[in-house]
Amino acid sequence: MAKLLSCVLGPRLYRVYRERGPARLPQDGDEAAEGSPASRESSWDSYYQPRSLEKHSDSILALASVLWSISYYTSPLAFFYLYRKGYLTMSKVVPFSHYAATMLFLLAGVACLRGIGRWTNPQYIQFITILEDSHRIGTPEIKKKLASYNFDFRSWPVDFRWDEVSSRSDSRGISLLQPPPKHRSTANGFLNAVKKLPCQIASYIVAHTFGRRMLYPGSVYLLQKALMPMLLQGQARLVEETWERTQASGLTPPPPPPLPAVRREEGQAAGLRWQRDRHDVHGPAWDLRAPGRQAGDLLRRQCWILRSGVPLHPTGCWLLGARMEPPWFCRQHATWAAMTYPEISALVLDASFDDLVPLALKVMPESWRGLVTRTVRQHLNLNNGEQLCRYQGPVLLVRRTKDEIITTTVPEDIMSNRGNDLLLKLLQHRYPKVMGEEGVRMVREWLEASSPMEEVAVCSRYEVEDDWCMSVLRSYRDQHGPDFPWSVGDDMMPEGRRQLALFLARKHLQNFEATHCTPLPHHNFRLPWRL
Repeated sequence: MAKLLSCVLGPRLYRVYRERGPARLPQDGDEAAEGSPASRESSWDSYYQPRSLEKHSDSILALASVLWSISYYTSPLAFFYLYRKGYLTMSKVVPFSHYAATMLFLLAGVACLRGIGRWTNPQYIQFITILEDSHRIGTPEIKKKLASYNFDFRSWPVDFRWDEVSSRSDSRGISLLQPPPKHRSTANGFLNAVKKLPCQIASYIVAHTFGRRMLYPGSVYLLQKALMPMLLQGQARLVEETWERTQASGLTPPPPPPLPAVRREEGQAAGLRWQRDRHDVHGPAWDLRAPGRQAGDLLRRQCWILRSGVPLHPTGCWLLGARMEPPWFCRQHATWAAMTYPEISALVLDASFDDLVPLALKVMPESWRGLVTRTVRQHLNLNNGEQLCRYQGPVLLVRRTKDEIITTTVPEDIMSNRGNDLLLKLLQHRYPKVMGEEGVRMVREWLEASSPMEEVAVCSRYEVEDDWCMSVLRSYRDQHGPDFPWSVGDDMMPEGRRQLALFLARKHLQNFEATHCTPLPHHNFRLPWRL
């Protein structure tokens, strides 16, 4: 009975990886022609074949999950409609609760039937036995056997765990979320809190329903189902390349959830994989996800660094010594990590932006401006520009000239790309004397260039001399030290400040002609500029 219960509560099994012999070469007289699927059987994996009972019951549960996902996303509109129609009364709610309880009872029965189907499948029995041994014993031999199965990662045994995240006394970090200002008078503060309570409730509902789904589309169950075949193919390729899969877990707050993406190892709080790429840059790559959970649960910057002998850093950036492939909408963990851990030696932000509010206002009605701003600041704030200014190391921004996500108008309007604002905020913080009104105008003129030839033409028009700019910056660093902000350019002629502004913009931003989700090719990657 214990094994039957394990089958009922066990994870979904997707693939079984086996080491097979080389594919048989076709012989004369074989019906299968050379190159046919039969003659090119995979030598290392196969889909798990469930029995009929498990297959059909699992389909029913999947359909129920889809219906629940749709109803959850549309719940605010549904409640508003039911309220307007007068259906939210005890006489109507009680029968509905009876129907809901009956449906849950039937679904529980279907889940039990699926468990029975698994119980009669020797392949699943072997898998669940190995999984239980891995949780109970956890030896390397058991983990190696478990790596032969691809299943819901939430059931993978935890390899690393930390209960508390130590706070640094010297941290110069700033909070993501901005609480409302406190009033001196207790009475006025209480009355003000009561007045703002409806708005706060509305913000909470918006953030926890469709708001975070719009911000993190990977949390949408329908999208997860659509991307699941690609995810399985990518994971299979990683298994073929003998990648290791581990899970790290923290107790509080709840770990960030998943975002389906090809060639990504997942984890509950963070998934760790070791890699060595063609540039001989190697190190641990993190993905802040928890497969099988809702990716939209990432409301706060739930990002931790696990220090166990080697430096580990979150995804969303390229770090010197560790190559990080940024997932959708998770690049913004990089600015938090760089701000909190100043020992990060270099930072590359690809297709990033300075602030989420302008992008949120772009897709929402104008009448919702106040609600959207309050919701973002209190629940979904991604203040990358402020956090990036707290980092002292080398930075490179990659601006995608055809980005359709972080532009506030149309992708063709390159000046509406919020990466421009991120660059300006960084330069204005680090070089305030250079980036005055005229310096900002020079950089904006350079940012308007739509091709490398136009960029060169702008620099040639203002006679930018790289050697002179380098000598000025090195001289200032040698005299005053490397810590930002710098006062270089304070006693300089306007022509010199213009040259420095354009020079610094070129060194901190790289254009890449592509859309938002296009992978950054290896040949387009370069380390940030160092003085």
